[in-house]
Amino acid sequence: MHFLGHVVRFIVSAIVLMIVGYIVPQFSVGGFWSALLLALVIAALGWIVEGIFGKRVTPFGRGIVGFIMSAVVIWVAQFIVSGVSVTWLGAILAALVIGIIDLFIPVATPYEAGRDKDRA
Repeated sequence: MHFLGHVVRFIVSAIVLMIVGYIVPQFSVGGFWSALLLALVIAALGWIVEGIFGKRVTPFGRGIVGFIMSAVVIWVAQFIVSGVSVTWLGAILAALVIGIIDLFIPVATPYEAGRDKDRA
C-alpha cells in the first residue's frame, strides 16, 4: 500500500471513530483531529500487541480474545489521546460497533498488506 493509501485508511478510520462516538454511549471523541490521532494510536497499539502475542489476539483473529483485546486497546488509547473519553462498557460496545462496521467496510490488515506486496 502506498503512502496515499495509508492516509486514506486513517482518514476513514477517524470518520468511523467519530461515527462510533456518536452511536455508542460512554465513548466520546473530541473532534476530527482527536479521532485521527486515536486511529493512529489504536493502529500502533494493535501493531505492538500483534508483535508480542501474534495474530491470534488481534481483532483480525476474529475470536473472542481478539474482540477483548480490541476493547482493551481502545480503552488504553484514551490515556494517550486527549479529547477521548471511554469507559470499559464504552470500549466493549465500540469494539463491537467497529467490528460490525468492518464487515461492511473491510480494511486490509498490515499483515495482509505485506503479503499482497510480496505477491506483486
